[in-house]
Amino acid sequence: MTKPKYKRILLKLSGESLMGKKGFGIDHNIVKFFAQEIKKVHDAGVEMGIVIGGGNIYRGLSATDQGIDRVTGDQMGMLATLINSLALQNAVENQGVYSRLMSAIQMHEIAEPYIRRRAIRHLEKGRVVIFGAGTGHPYFSTDTAASLRAVEIEAEVIIKGTRVDGVYSEDPERNPKASMFENISYLDILKKNLKVMDMTAISLCRENSLPIIVFNMNKPDNLFNLAMGNQVGTMVNH
Repeated sequence: MTKPKYKRILLKLSGESLMGKKGFGIDHNIVKFFAQEIKKVHDAGVEMGIVIGGGNIYRGLSATDQGIDRVTGDQMGMLATLINSLALQNAVENQGVYSRLMSAIQMHEIAEPYIRRRAIRHLEKGRVVIFGAGTGHPYFSTDTAASLRAVEIEAEVIIKGTRVDGVYSEDPERNPKASMFENISYLDILKKNLKVMDMTAISLCRENSLPIIVFNMNKPDNLFNLAMGNQVGTMVNH
């Protein structure tokens, strides 16, 4: 096996990706598949942090339509990310990979409180670290949480797993003729309003020269090939 390109990565998964073909909740076959893909990368010697969204259970932004104020809705969304994080942690450990769940909201019986130095130490010891509860603050998405945690743990790249092959000129699920970019700049993402990550997340990556790779997480070995330095998905950088 050749040496991995990256020593430390941050994997961002949407909550919706855990649904599989369901309309809600968690498809345990999908979670098991993700855990198997994570194990391949872990076994290659790559240190990995993970941030998962909560949209398969609850979306804070849409809660206002139900008469719930934005702050409360976002707090409910943070709890949803912890449900997903626990499911992934269980699946990863069933694959024989040691992990730690760290939460931006203190709940000692379920997860360790997020402490940057402790998170880095876990990574150095070869544990997969899952970061739950977003940033711990309302009005910030899990995309922004992923960018923030990646910068804090000094990850070399953010790897965003989606159900399409990369960044397209338009939504490829709506327009099959949309063209995919192999490389695109942060500024072009913002100018074209391509919805890769929200503006705060993209700006944070740009300020810290942190590249983003957008790829299809549902294809076997995509994550491994990407970690080994093969061309997979779309690279977002300067």
